[in-house]
Amino acid sequence: MCAVSKKRRLGKGLSDLMGGMEHLEDRSEETAVQEENRTADESEAAKDKEMLLRIEEVHGNPDQPRKHFEPEALQELTDSVRHFGILQPLLVQRDEKLGGYQIIAGERRYRAAQAAGLKEIPVLVRDYSSQQVAEISIIENVQRADLNPIEEAMAYQMLIRDYGLTQEEVADKVSKSRTTITNALRLLKLAEGARELLMEGKISSGHARALLAVEDEDDQDALAERIVKEMLSVREVEKLVKQAKKKRKERKEVVVETADLSLYYQNYEDKMRSILGTKVHINRRDNNKGRVEIDYYSTAELERIMDLLRSVENK
Repeated sequence: MCAVSKKRRLGKGLSDLMGGMEHLEDRSEETAVQEENRTADESEAAKDKEMLLRIEEVHGNPDQPRKHFEPEALQELTDSVRHFGILQPLLVQRDEKLGGYQIIAGERRYRAAQAAGLKEIPVLVRDYSSQQVAEISIIENVQRADLNPIEEAMAYQMLIRDYGLTQEEVADKVSKSRTTITNALRLLKLAEGARELLMEGKISSGHARALLAVEDEDDQDALAERIVKEMLSVREVEKLVKQAKKKRKERKEVVVETADLSLYYQNYEDKMRSILGTKVHINRRDNNKGRVEIDYYSTAELERIMDLLRSVENK
């Protein structure tokens, strides 16, 4: 009885021990999962933390919407970086193709850091899609007014062309009205010379929109140069364009009228040539005046023509 009781107690003790090990195993698996999740969370959180990268590890974005960097403004930023360092970290992401890190936002700070001779720069590492990178770059530059009007228009065009966004969607992403986006895109229709002057800041967007009413590209460029030379206001340009359109309309009307008269006189020449049997020319002058020339090639032919004219006179 006693032996049986001990045996039962021993069996129960092994069962309890195994049960305890199973519990420990369950806890071990739970701890491993928690540790894995904690590591993933720490890794994700690390992306949002500021860190230092060697400047040679970072490179620019070839699709950066800003192409023109004002030398004086960049020099001012370089001087500031040289004395105080970079106060706001660059936004970057890993570049799987080229290696290192590609700039998402902070191209000017990067260039200033290079010019200032910095060895390391502060960054925030994030992961974005190509569309998100484009949108962030555009939004950052637009909000800071870092883009000239043509660069801004080209950036909007890229979102529409490459990512299938509508003008309404672009407007929503950059917090602007659709009319603003439409007017910006219209600037891409400027003639090359006028576009360059707009990019250089020598004419304004208002000047450029007035120039768009000029159909001929050479005339656009000529008027753009005149704006710079004479420092014309937008109102003055609009007035000049209106006058030019009026003159062009008048010239077209004259051309049409002249063409109609040419056909009218051509018909008369043909009729007289048919009657007289020789070449006839009507030379028109101003004020509805002119001269009729009848060709003849011999005295006999002249006599024949005179006989025809006399016969008409006798009738």
